[in-house]
Amino acid sequence: MTHPRQVLLGAAVAAPLPVCDHYCGTEPRMLKALALQGEMMQALGACVFDVTLDCEDGAPVGGEKDHAFMVSALVLKGLVAIENELTPLQRRVAVRVHPVGHPAFEQDIQIVLGEAAAAWSHLMLPKVDSVKDVDRALQVIDTALASSGRTQSLPIHVLIESPLAVHQAASIAAHPRVESLSFGLMDFVSAHGGAIPASAMSVGGLRSADEFDQFSHPLVVRAKLEISAACHAYGKVPSHGVVTEFKRLDVIQAAAQRASRELGFTRMWSIHPDQIRPILAAFTPKQSEVEQASHIICAAQAAGWAPISVAGSLHDRASFRYYWQVLEKAHQTGRLDRQDPAYKYFAC
Repeated sequence: MTHPRQVLLGAAVAAPLPVCDHYCGTEPRMLKALALQGEMMQALGACVFDVTLDCEDGAPVGGEKDHAFMVSALVLKGLVAIENELTPLQRRVAVRVHPVGHPAFEQDIQIVLGEAAAAWSHLMLPKVDSVKDVDRALQVIDTALASSGRTQSLPIHVLIESPLAVHQAASIAAHPRVESLSFGLMDFVSAHGGAIPASAMSVGGLRSADEFDQFSHPLVVRAKLEISAACHAYGKVPSHGVVTEFKRLDVIQAAAQRASRELGFTRMWSIHPDQIRPILAAFTPKQSEVEQASHIICAAQAAGWAPISVAGSLHDRASFRYYWQVLEKAHQTGRLDRQDPAYKYFAC
């Protein structure tokens, strides 16, 4: 059986990532996140969110080395546990290190890519302003990987946090080692020296009509669109940044829906466990869309991917491609039923 992804998208298109990337910076929160990831994997039959262990903002000043060793030990312990789990599902755990110009950067890399190198799904590089920053970081990363014994490549994710980085988003997205770009809202706003109001770091519930939030301030929206467009141009994954509100689940879900439907992001950050399910819900296709996509894709494969008619409408590879991506997103969010005829494409 020729897989739909190869027929419709080709090898050059990045593999889909979970729609939620959950960040945690302290050991208790890391343990809680990893436990929740395991529970939801078993319940939904897929790894529906990444856990990213934070060595940047999570590390206390002066305690960067101890923090990196704690993160490395934690993921190593998890790696042993994973090997003992009787499941074909694979956990996804990532690490964010300090920026390439920070004194702790090389130390982070040596520690987290030491014995724990095989455990990481990807590595997040913050505060990247240009392709040169990516290349500088990769020199250190590749040297550490060569000594680690890891045989698989390590995907690199990049955090876009400055006006200069937004200006360079397309060239960064084009880098062959980069898998995803994320938007760092807080640093982006503060990098403008007060030219963007604090309200642009929030979402919804504004007190007056002349205030802007992160979905209405022109410079913030432009930055998001530049990142999203750059990723789609080069087959990379655009990841929307944080929403700081975590008590109002309706606000979180509404923001995630806008990120997905208006701005073209296919992934979003979570900074509190309560944000994970609203983000998943926002990025999940409707059941009617999943059923339609399953019917069209199965019929298309039966026809050898030639044009077909479904309910009086003509479909060819252009629409097949769209409906295949609906199925991928349904699987990413744990909403593709195992009894669905299209589930066979994800079981191999």
